[in-house]
Amino acid sequence: MENQKLFVSVIIPVFNGEKYLVEAIENVKNQNYQPLEIIVIDDGSTDKTAEIAAEFKDSIRYIYQENSGPSAARNRGIRIANGDAIAFLDVDDIWSDDKLKVQGNYLADNTSVEIVQGLIQQMNLSQLTSDKKPIFEPVYKPYNYINLGSAIYRKSVFEKIGIFDETLNYAEDVDWFIRAWENGISKVLIDQVMLFYRKHQKNMTEGKNLVELGFIKIYKKRLDRIRKKQISPTNILLDMPINEYLGSPP
Repeated sequence: MENQKLFVSVIIPVFNGEKYLVEAIENVKNQNYQPLEIIVIDDGSTDKTAEIAAEFKDSIRYIYQENSGPSAARNRGIRIANGDAIAFLDVDDIWSDDKLKVQGNYLADNTSVEIVQGLIQQMNLSQLTSDKKPIFEPVYKPYNYINLGSAIYRKSVFEKIGIFDETLNYAEDVDWFIRAWENGISKVLIDQVMLFYRKHQKNMTEGKNLVELGFIKIYKKRLDRIRKKQISPTNILLDMPINEYLGSPP
């Protein structure tokens, strides 16, 4: 007998994402997964994001906040989420059609697992149509790496290890996954593309080096936790080294 489906809260943070918001919301609705709530956190947009969101008022929860960055937007969503599980979708990315069904059902049927991750297919902007609609084409082979949109999470995980670090402008997902590994959070990878990660010139991380992305700051935070003996340098709770837990970019 299958376990009852988990109530999933999908959090879509958006800042001036009028070009992509309709597609993102429709992508979640077309998952045909229930029970489900869609939470759009408008992080201070100055374009037509609010107007577009209003067209979906019967099927989403729309929250506006002053511009505070993606970590703060996701954290706002986590705090108000009603679901047993959390999924994130950046407004300019899309999921595979069966992402919530595959990952949500796995999480429901395997109570010891806390994160279910899938593969990522990177898509690069190739051209614009005559009406300026972007066309993306796949590059590289599908890969396993830390991208919040590629996974689904039990909400209880955020109670165990905390939410996203709002002092980080970039790579807050890397920091969060490192803390998840440090705390022995169980994670399973399904060998199937779940996220189409779409790269374009307006991506926040485009053109940034490792220093600008905050990787040195993230690893300093980890060393500080080790020095304060808050954690061990190795993880005896998981039979998985940190590099395997995090995966690797293409």
